[in-house]
This record gives sequence, C-alpha cells and structure tokens, in this order.
Amino acid sequence: MKTMTCIEDLRQAARRRVPRAFFDYVEAGAYSEQTLRANRADLERLTFRQRVLVDVSQRDTATTILGEKVSLPIALAPIGLGGMQWANGEIHACRAAQAAGVPYTLATMAICSIEDVAEAVEKPFWFQLYVMKDRGFVRSLVERALAARCSALVLTVDLQVLGQRHVDVKNGLSVPPALKLRNLLDMATKPGWTRRMLAAKRWTFGNLAGHVKGQQGVREVADWVSHQFDPALNWNDIEWVRSIWPGKLIIKGILDVEDARIASKAGATAIVVSNHGGRQLDGAPSTISRLPKIVEAVGSQTEVLFDGGVRSGQDVMRALALGARGCLVGRAYIYGLGAGGEAGVATAIDILRKELSVTMALTGTTSIDEVDERVLN
Repeated sequence: MKTMTCIEDLRQAARRRVPRAFFDYVEAGAYSEQTLRANRADLERLTFRQRVLVDVSQRDTATTILGEKVSLPIALAPIGLGGMQWANGEIHACRAAQAAGVPYTLATMAICSIEDVAEAVEKPFWFQLYVMKDRGFVRSLVERALAARCSALVLTVDLQVLGQRHVDVKNGLSVPPALKLRNLLDMATKPGWTRRMLAAKRWTFGNLAGHVKGQQGVREVADWVSHQFDPALNWNDIEWVRSIWPGKLIIKGILDVEDARIASKAGATAIVVSNHGGRQLDGAPSTISRLPKIVEAVGSQTEVLFDGGVRSGQDVMRALALGARGCLVGRAYIYGLGAGGEAGVATAIDILRKELSVTMALTGTTSIDEVDERVLN
C-alpha cells in the first residue's frame, strides 16, 4: 500500500487482484454509461480559485454529519458484493472506516450479514435498506439493524426496477461465481483472492441467509432477488419505513428538486443526491449538476449529502463548495478493498484526506465550515 499514491493506483491493483466479473461489477454503469461518464466529467469541469499568502498552517478536515463528528466529510457508501472483492470484505471496510473516524454503510446485498459485521466491530454503523415486495422481510431487516445498534438507516429509493449493466450479463455474474471454465481460469490467475475466499465466512448474501425458500442455490437466490425490487414503491412506503425505524433516516437516490422537498417533508434526516453511480437511469444528469438547486430547496431543513463520481479529495471539496454536507464514497474505497482489504480501504481514506487537506491549503481554506462557492472559479 505504500506505493499507492492515488485512487487510480488502487483501481489498477484491484483490477489485477479481483476476478473479472466482480471487478467489472464495480466498474459498470447502466446501458451506454452516459450518466456514469457525466458524473466524472462534470466534476472535473469545476476549477478552483487559487489563493496565496493566507495562513493555512492550521487546517482541520473534521466536521459533523448527522450531528456526529467525522474526521473528514465522507462516509463509505453501500456497495453490494463487498465480500466478493475481498473475503469478509464488509468487515474489513467497516473496521477501516471506524479506525479513520468516518461512517460505514452496510448494503442489503452485502456478503457479510448485519450480525457478522456487528460482532466484528466496536462501534455502530449505518445500514442501507431496499424496500422489497416482501414487506415482512423488510421489517425483519429493520429489526435486525435496530438490534445491531445501527446509527442510521440509508433508504435507497432509485432501484424500483433494475437498470441493465451489459457487462454483468456478458460475464454471467453470480454469487458465488458459477463454476464455469472461464471463471475457473480467471480465479486461477488470482491465487490470493481464491485462498482468502476459501476461508471466508460466507460466499453468498448474508442478509438473505435462511430467508429464500427452497434449496437456496445460486439460481434460487438470484431469482428471488430479481423479483423483489418493487415498481409499486411510493411515498406511502417511506411513511411506513419511518413508522418502524425510530432513528436517523437518510433517503438516497434524490435527483429532482420536487422529490427533495417531498423527502424533507417525509421526515428524512438527510438526503443523498445520487443517480446510483450511473448504474440505473442512463441519460440522467450528473449529480453535481443537480446538487446546487437541491441544496437551495431543502438545505436549511435537511442535510444534503452527495454521491456520484468522487475519486479524489478535490472532488469532495467541489461537492462541499456547492453545498453538500459530505460525500458518500463508493468506487474509490471499494478499489482499495479489492487491492488490499482493510489496509487498502484505510489507504483510500487517507488518500482522500490528504488530497482534501492540500486543496484546502491552496485555496486559502483552514476548516470545512469555510468551504463554499468562493473556493471555485
């Protein structure tokens, strides 16, 4: 990890160390990947206003998110299949986040279960929830999150139907990987990954264990999941979730000003301006292009977090400058997980911290509270 100087270094290392189907799963966007590309391109168009001869000898990247102090304004976003990037990957990522002083979000479609992670770490973490057709199962997930003392519920609302990622279809993505010749040959070239996976707690979705009826093989689980995303999901369901979850509620997947206003009135503690990392509605606008109007509409009532395309501390600074309270970081940390497990995630967080601190210094900024549109050209 000592030679990793940027997130792209971690990405290249993960590409070498993680089987192709699982690396591609992280990389992929929906359909033509127009929105995936827009997230990055629109962030990079924002340039900074360089300031000089300002005393920046004492800089602090700490702030608060949801009223809790964080060492820098990020949280690790929910990403499914983390345990297929590195054995017991969700546990490793959560440990790294907690050691660094930032929140970690466990995905519904994680490999390690809520209980697996809770038993392995010392502090509460966030849990991400999909409202599936089986409301009894959803209620049980919420109850399990409460029992695990999860400190926030991240309700993802932009996956009523699944946007197609062509590469996953072509790769025949499955969990655990199907024992086909191509997969076996690929895994043979990643002996470290294979060795670690043989000793892993789980090889399939931990939060679904014991719930899917029948043999619970790859096909049964995949079929159940594919039929559980609910196209009938609506704001009444958000009220229902609010009625069974007494804690902090983050609504993730907001891209429209009117939806932001409704989410705020529905009792969201925070919203995440997100297009699911370009993995759902292809042709949707970039998240950074929508952020300012959403902040203007609800920022005084509800915390606004940002998601989509963050690959550097400079990107974090850009989102803060346009009004975000903090950023959910996804691919940037998952590359670190694939590259080196807990140490890789810690390296990713440290890279973002250092880049943010240097960017603050060169824009004449000493604290996160000072960051606003004046740091941009």
